[in-house]
Amino acid sequence: MGVQVPPTAPETESQDQADFFRGTGADVKLKEARSVQGTPAAAMPAFILGEELANLADHDPRITVMTADLASANRTLDFKARHPDRFIDFGIAERNMVTAAAGMASCGLIPYAATFASFCGLLAAVQIRTDCAYPRMKVRVVGHHSGFSMGFYGTSHHALEDLGFLRTVAELTVVCAADANQLRAILRASVDHPGAMYIRLGRGRDPEVYAAVPEEFRFGVAATLREGTDLTIITTGSQVRASLDAAAVLEGEGVSVRVVDMHTISPLDRQAVRRAAAETKAILTVEEHNITGGLGSAVAEVLVDLPRVPFRRHGVPDEYVPVGPPASLYAHYRLDAAGVASVAREFLARPA
Repeated sequence: MGVQVPPTAPETESQDQADFFRGTGADVKLKEARSVQGTPAAAMPAFILGEELANLADHDPRITVMTADLASANRTLDFKARHPDRFIDFGIAERNMVTAAAGMASCGLIPYAATFASFCGLLAAVQIRTDCAYPRMKVRVVGHHSGFSMGFYGTSHHALEDLGFLRTVAELTVVCAADANQLRAILRASVDHPGAMYIRLGRGRDPEVYAAVPEEFRFGVAATLREGTDLTIITTGSQVRASLDAAAVLEGEGVSVRVVDMHTISPLDRQAVRRAAAETKAILTVEEHNITGGLGSAVAEVLVDLPRVPFRRHGVPDEYVPVGPPASLYAHYRLDAAGVASVAREFLARPA
């Protein structure tokens, strides 16, 4: 199936549109066209996917890539251009793609199967569990455009339950990328990691968290990005940058905030949670996911066995989100920097 490369986005005065997409700038106009165009490809997690996999495949003949009619959206076109004999576009057949990936893995290949998170993390959850995780196949399912980052496309394209579904699958590694550099680290570490894996990405307009590819990245070992004593924010994926920015605002108000990037949801870094409970006065989880079943629930499962520590989950309440531009949805659910800071203030101001 031929795939057309989309035209290059027009030049703008500023090529960094993260503020527009996330709604964090001072003069943000919540208009979809401003939220999706103009970001450099190198700064987009979804957009470096094909390039990084092609780089890895240059030295590893086992790596194959497949997608489900989304080669432009996830930039696996960049892999196809360099390794056309190891690229397959399955069309709109996500479950078939994941099962085929398991078959390839059984023959010694390492397949990366990429599509919208709603179509792999939800629609193909059974295939991930039964065909990939159960027989310990080295399949890497890449769910991009996760959370409500598909805004206008509505509930069918939102993935706010995928972490809750998949973190309960035995022997499946579930990991979230915060930005392009962390995604590169995840992909590099994934090649020889045992068993099946679900890699969750945002839409690709996520602002930088890691200035360089983190050299010490390890699955199941959280990264403490700033220290603090009054509050620990445990966060993941698209919410890491917002949480760091919120922590900086709170620091100016005299609140000391630790920020932990819990990139791996399964297996969870239970020690990082225990340290936060012992060393800080309260814990807040922040995620672009339903608060039921996701990161917050995973952290709560650790805290329930510890001496009591004040704890709150912050994310999307147990509801279907409205249809709208992503920036307005982040603001609506208080998942931008200002919103996270306001939730933290309310939490810390609660009666003892």
